Amino acid sequence: MIERFTYNGLPARVVFGSGTLAELPAEVDRLGARRALILTTPTRTRWGDELTALLGARAAGVFSGAVMHTPVDVTEQAMKVVRELGADCTVAMGGGSTVGLGKAIALRTGLPQIVVPTTYAGSEMTPIIGETRDGVKATQKSMAVLPETVIYDVDLTLSMPPLLSGISGINAIAHSVEALYAQDRNPIVSIMAEQSIAALGRALPAICLDPKNTDARTDALYGTWLAGTCLGLVGMALHHKLCHTLGGTFELPHAETHTIVLPHATAYTAPAAPEAMAAIERALGVKTAADGLYALAKSVGAKLALRDLGMPESGIDKAADLAVKSPYWNPRPFERDAIRALIARAWAGEPPRAGA
Repeated sequence: MIERFTYNGLPARVVFGSGTLAELPAEVDRLGARRALILTTPTRTRWGDELTALLGARAAGVFSGAVMHTPVDVTEQAMKVVRELGADCTVAMGGGSTVGLGKAIALRTGLPQIVVPTTYAGSEMTPIIGETRDGVKATQKSMAVLPETVIYDVDLTLSMPPLLSGISGINAIAHSVEALYAQDRNPIVSIMAEQSIAALGRALPAICLDPKNTDARTDALYGTWLAGTCLGLVGMALHHKLCHTLGGTFELPHAETHTIVLPHATAYTAPAAPEAMAAIERALGVKTAADGLYALAKSVGAKLALRDLGMPESGIDKAADLAVKSPYWNPRPFERDAIRALIARAWAGEPPRAGA
């Protein structure tokens, strides 16, 4: 029986397929913009050059300083460029770092955004932004940061290294996993979440075997779109709270942190969310959701221990204290000692422990 629910769709335009980057100039025109500021990371400046050539007179300039966790001081640097160039929209090409910067600019200016994802982050489909100030990452939800247009071009993902593809894809899976047991979940989102996990679950190992497998790449990008949509439509829970805490406090890489934490957060929540666990198990074709996610991480060659990302053992207690200080809603409430044990297992790279 379908119980009563509320569903709010998000007004984002999605252009999906192969060769769709060519439509970028038309999408800028569609927004009524004439001076697009292109956003990239310091290691992807060539993308700025390529988009400048593609946009021609529509390109106002390039800011290539985007970094992970969207630090406020970097956003302030970008804002100076926005004002100096008189930009009237942004075009963010890359992963979560550039998407986050575009959102931070939109939050402060109201400028429309076009996002061209090159990883499987999924954040481009959400009205959620996380910003870091003085080593603390805080998130907020606002329609002001939802990108107006997202251009998914499968061709742009073909050169993504297999390992990056794997951890980026599991980061996306995390969005769908939590959507299945979110406080404001609904049947529509649950359908998308399960399909997202299934698409990514079959695509990521195939990509590791053959990075040029266009069918697998299409599956992965489709699963990412669904995952980001799920995250944008319903709330976050324990997993995202832990990753925001760990990433912002210890400057850990975003996707790798999500990949390591996901099986452990799933095991913690499992006793209180049996229907969600059953959906994950169906999607992955496994007996136990947490173990299946851990095995998927191993299959793509991901690191399994937070210590291998640079987190100090002395930080375990600090992370546990911060996590329970302002907890997100979760089917199983936050318990400080159990959270500490979860983080300790993730730090050591141990397998998840069901119900612990």
